[in-house]
Amino acid sequence: MANPSKRLDSNVPGNFYVDATCINCDTCRQLAPLSFEEIGGYSAVSCQPGDTDQVHHAYQALLACPVGSIGTEQSNKSRLQAAIGSFPLHLEDGVSYCGFNSEKSFGANSFFIDHPDGNWLIDSPRYIKHLVEAFEQRGGIAHIFLTHKDDVADADKYAAHFGAERIIHQADLEAAPAAERVIVGEEMVCIGSEFQVIPVPGHTAGSMALLYRGRFLFTGDHLWWDSHSRSLEAPTRLIWRKWTLMDSIRKLLDYRFEWVLAGHGDRVQRASGDMHAHLLALLKRREKRTGLR
Repeated sequence: MANPSKRLDSNVPGNFYVDATCINCDTCRQLAPLSFEEIGGYSAVSCQPGDTDQVHHAYQALLACPVGSIGTEQSNKSRLQAAIGSFPLHLEDGVSYCGFNSEKSFGANSFFIDHPDGNWLIDSPRYIKHLVEAFEQRGGIAHIFLTHKDDVADADKYAAHFGAERIIHQADLEAAPAAERVIVGEEMVCIGSEFQVIPVPGHTAGSMALLYRGRFLFTGDHLWWDSHSRSLEAPTRLIWRKWTLMDSIRKLLDYRFEWVLAGHGDRVQRASGDMHAHLLALLKRREKRTGLR
């Protein structure tokens, strides 16, 4: 819970604030970009939410914050309950953002897919009663796809509760040694008719992306949308191998997708042709910067 005595001076006056426990994970800036921005290495309230929608988004950010750094001077219980009830937050075609990001994964996003052959959890949110009940109401969880070792969080707890199959790459198996399904090598693997597992080593040796219905690409920390530059971006630090990362970016040019749903960084939807052009532009920028091809 946020502490008003630790309220950052960078917050504008008003009801919502961020305190000094912020880890600058960008969760709040994704959910409520009109109210939060990065200032001095932390997130802060740059503009107090005005209308009903902005207040709702600010409460969503408060709940999703992995370390409870967002607080209010006066809480509105009805609006807080409405924000709780909004998670998992439906995006499109049965795909939802879970909310309640976990400190164990440095605030990484996680996602849920309603699917007739068994639901999927992509990476893990905090293990909390509200999400457990929400997933139960949707038919439980059959598969937990772990994009890489950093974002496992409470996956084991969800797997134990729902009897779910955990999927991870062999190179990152240390993070989930009891996983029921281990992906080996760098070739694409199909699971059913609508899921393609695409190994994309680079950030970690076992990083993977998941392509669903040829539209939704879940990328972990391999690829994300930068709302400021309005471009796709990939890691520049904390990289296992730079040249392998380049190869993995290049590999995705062979696929078509409309959504990028990242662990860190903004999610985005664009026409598949536009997405391909953005990916090609990213690759060209990296080749120019590194000299690697």
